[in-house]
Amino acid sequence: MQLKERIENLLEEARKIRLQTTEEAEQYRIRLLGRKGEMNELFEEFKNVEPAAKKEIGQALNQLKNAIQAAILQAKEQCSRPEGRQPADMLDLSRPADERTGHRHPLSQIREEIFRIFGKIGFDISDGPEIEDDWHVFTALNFSADHPARDMQDTFFVERSGSPKDVLLRTHTSSVQIRSMLSQPLPIRTLCPGRVYRNEVVSARAHCFFHQVEGLYVDKNVSFADLHDTLLYFAREMFGSDTRIRLRPSYFPFTEPSAEMDIACTICAGNGCSLCKHTGWVEILGCGMVDPAVLENCGIDPGQYSGFAFGMGVERIANLLYRVNDLRLFSENDRRFLAQF
Repeated sequence: MQLKERIENLLEEARKIRLQTTEEAEQYRIRLLGRKGEMNELFEEFKNVEPAAKKEIGQALNQLKNAIQAAILQAKEQCSRPEGRQPADMLDLSRPADERTGHRHPLSQIREEIFRIFGKIGFDISDGPEIEDDWHVFTALNFSADHPARDMQDTFFVERSGSPKDVLLRTHTSSVQIRSMLSQPLPIRTLCPGRVYRNEVVSARAHCFFHQVEGLYVDKNVSFADLHDTLLYFAREMFGSDTRIRLRPSYFPFTEPSAEMDIACTICAGNGCSLCKHTGWVEILGCGMVDPAVLENCGIDPGQYSGFAFGMGVERIANLLYRVNDLRLFSENDRRFLAQF
């Protein structure tokens, strides 16, 4: 059965199904949304969909997931109401009051907005482990054996008795880019979000963990102009249609040429203020063309393919949009702070 037909059949089922008990709702959830559920199978098949059909199939998958969640939520809400429970022994008197005070964390809101913006131009999402090996985090990305980022001052290594120091907490989600290039068919157009760890002193401007979203595009004839236009599109979608950007030459081991991207300061509109240190510009991400050596490390012929990559800190974007001046606030779970978003 074709992928599209399977999605349509499950969507019709989700719209018609009437789950009578919480047990039925849970069984339905496991079958469709569990780790080995049908939705995971569909998303695995989605990776092999032709680029021209990805947008249509991706929208259908999201529509299906929403319909499944709606059916489960409707069943649980019905069963939680006393009038919906006829037998007396079904009434759970120990259930807490239905006080709904939570909402999406500000970092989750920013991350999902990034997903939405890049999803409109065909980027999907890839995931990878937070505990990684040296090859995926450093070696495959062109980090030399004596690169400072390998030093204990920057990286949290995992000690194992009698074993080499080759397991660590990832310092960037570029490791997911490597996994994507090793496992996904070409062309690749994906975002790599996740939490990363660095041995930093915790302060208002730095933390030992933070969140990144990196992007990767590999295809034939990908150019630096493609990178520029993609990032300009992102900046104007995220910060406003009149946002200006500039790319400054920089250095990263895994891209060549490399650049850092600034946007015109969102506070002073480029006129100069304390946030932008009176330069009119604020740096928001690093980027560049994927180094041919990195492509070769992943079994991709750099004579046939090229690509670009970029990476941004979610907290950095949140700081600019929400004007939060202390990174620690994002991880302290202070309801007074979170209620503002």
